Amino acid sequence: MLERMRQTCYPMMRTCSRFIQLKVDEMIAIISLIVVLTMSLIVVRIGAAALKLTGLSEESARFQALSAYTGAGFTTSESEHVVRHPVRRRIISILLRFGSAGIISAIATLILSFSGIGGQREGLARLALLLAGLLVLLLIARSRWVDRGMSRVISWALKRWTTLEALDYEELLRLSSGYSIREVHVDPDHWLVERKLSDLDLQHEGIAVIGIARTDGSFVGSPKGRTKILEGDVLILYGLEEGFEEFENRTRPLQEESPRG
Repeated sequence: MLERMRQTCYPMMRTCSRFIQLKVDEMIAIISLIVVLTMSLIVVRIGAAALKLTGLSEESARFQALSAYTGAGFTTSESEHVVRHPVRRRIISILLRFGSAGIISAIATLILSFSGIGGQREGLARLALLLAGLLVLLLIARSRWVDRGMSRVISWALKRWTTLEALDYEELLRLSSGYSIREVHVDPDHWLVERKLSDLDLQHEGIAVIGIARTDGSFVGSPKGRTKILEGDVLILYGLEEGFEEFENRTRPLQEESPRG
């Protein structure tokens, strides 16, 4: 009797064991894909935090980190400007290397997750499991609490164990508190042509000229009052938003519009 039960139950147990092992392998493939995507998210956040420490704004740092990691959109003029900075160039190169490996790993695990499907029902079950994992990952990625926590930890770690120049110019210049930096292109018929900075008296309006890019490729940083504005110049200005609105609508210096009586 016992021998007969053993002969009957043993094949059933082997079949169940193989079935469970198969399901575990399927789960591991899907979980591996979610882990790869999670690691990709963390790498992009680390890259964005590192770029921000070099002086980029938070929005620009995140865009450049994501572009470098995915290899999509990293051909803009802003990207060309980023790679001119030696530290940023090193960060971008690291992101490019991680990105190529991460994307290949994600594709490979995605293929493994849906290989050997026994039927439509099984395929739908795997798809539902994958979508559920992606939804959880998306909710975590969009959480402001998680974002703030990750940003603080990553910034602390980068400052602690790297030699990045930890300067957040957006915070230093209060660009999120009503101040901004603007570029003014001096066209041939612009009222600024051939005028000296001292004639403009912009400091009384709360606007500072922090640099002038010339057409010959030269740059005048922190220009003095005797510096003359030339046709084709690009002025880099810093000041309050409301001051810029008045400045951009002007056709001549403020003292000429409001002469003393």
